[in-house]
Amino acid sequence: MADLKNIGNSIAAQFSGLNGRHPGQWPLIPRLLCGLGTVVGVLVVGWFLYLESQQEELTQGRNQEEKLRSEYKVKVQQAVNLDSLRKQKEQVSGYVATLEKQLPSKAEMDALLSDINQAGLGRGLQFELFKPGQVVVKDYYAELPINIKVTGGYHDVGSFTSDIANLPRIVTLNNLTLVAGKDGVLSLDAVAKTFRYLDAEEVAAQRKASSGNKGKGAK
Repeated sequence: MADLKNIGNSIAAQFSGLNGRHPGQWPLIPRLLCGLGTVVGVLVVGWFLYLESQQEELTQGRNQEEKLRSEYKVKVQQAVNLDSLRKQKEQVSGYVATLEKQLPSKAEMDALLSDINQAGLGRGLQFELFKPGQVVVKDYYAELPINIKVTGGYHDVGSFTSDIANLPRIVTLNNLTLVAGKDGVLSLDAVAKTFRYLDAEEVAAQRKASSGNKGKGAK
């Protein structure tokens, strides 16, 4: 017991009077404990820093997993509905093809204008004005407005508008104005609009113009 007490006193004595002394001048045991504490502190700090980086990677991995799961669900749903989507695509393609058939080409426009004129004459109407306007070129089609003014009986004018609607090509009547005259004669002012699809050269020109406009906007 005396030996243990002496050893304890010896160790305790090494820790006395350390304040103000350089650590390199400390006795052996305090220096060893200080070094050990430093090593442990570095290991603890490094471990927490390592865990923090691992936690960030884990969070990123979880987010990526959720993203991949969502993408997978979408792709599975698409795969399940693939046949249905193909059928819908075929239906839409058929619908578009039907509409395209109702759009005349540039070469067929004269014949269409003649059909509109004949629709009025066939109902006994008098054309006071039949003036094609300026062609307006859109992205995928061209629009031709025609200013018309016809006069005739009430039923004849109504039949004329019905005939225009039933033409094999798309023709719409816009800005209609009806004025009743003497003896039941009606005067119809309207803008008939017909449409045609663009030929290959016009499509290329439209794409070039669109690319040029995007380039200017990017500047």
